Amino acid sequence: MIPDIKLDDGNSIPQIGLGLWKVSEEDFNTSFDAAVANGYRHFDTAQAYGNEGFLGNAIKRHGLKREDVWITSKIRTENIAFGRTKSSFDASLERLQTDYVDLMLLHFPVSIARKKAWHDLEAFKAAGKAKSIGVSNFTIRHLEAMKEYAHEMPAVNQVELHVFLQQPELVRYCHDKGIAVEAYSPLAHARAGADEPILQEIAKKHGKTFAQVMLRWCIQQDLIVLPKSVTPSRVRENIEIFDFELDAEDMQKLADLDRDLRTCWDPTHVP
Repeated sequence: MIPDIKLDDGNSIPQIGLGLWKVSEEDFNTSFDAAVANGYRHFDTAQAYGNEGFLGNAIKRHGLKREDVWITSKIRTENIAFGRTKSSFDASLERLQTDYVDLMLLHFPVSIARKKAWHDLEAFKAAGKAKSIGVSNFTIRHLEAMKEYAHEMPAVNQVELHVFLQQPELVRYCHDKGIAVEAYSPLAHARAGADEPILQEIAKKHGKTFAQVMLRWCIQQDLIVLPKSVTPSRVRENIEIFDFELDAEDMQKLADLDRDLRTCWDPTHVP
């Protein structure tokens, strides 16, 4: 049973979802079919991924009830920058074959334009086109600035986060402000985990893989976690993280692995 995280706006989001970054159509269907078979009901796409249409088709093909599926998408940076939030949002709904998304995010803190884009998201929520709204790749500075123009603050901030990039100050800030944190690239794109002795040691202790330890660390930080895989066995492995618990010693060893390793965007210098 996948636990839910209660958002500050009253909605509840499954704590684990399938990440769909850069997944082609053939791989998409393989990944999606394995995910559904193993109990996933939370799917994270974006305009920039180019696969919203694949997701809409796959949900329809499986005959899944709309209310049983959590769909997240994101307004791409170009659409934020050029004031195309509204038209691109409607196009996303059409591709997804739905009249609402559960969560729509601004994909990046685009300078100046993000204020108007956020007001557009607030209007979409008021109209029922988005159940929840949030942001992605926002730092504490960007979130603080939102207080000057937002009528409501984001329910979610989706950022790169894993044992090698723990961002404790940002996580603490968001949780203190009632903003749920979603961890994308929680396996650090396999850049370090397989060669890390501490991860291997903890994995062996629990009879799990290093990837499962990395994901379990996220779960125990009260994060929403979005692992991506197109390999059915790994899609299954990534959700089999609710039958063990890392102890205090494990968590301290993992805390010591933080090395500020970014494998994706770095928004820290965006004004």
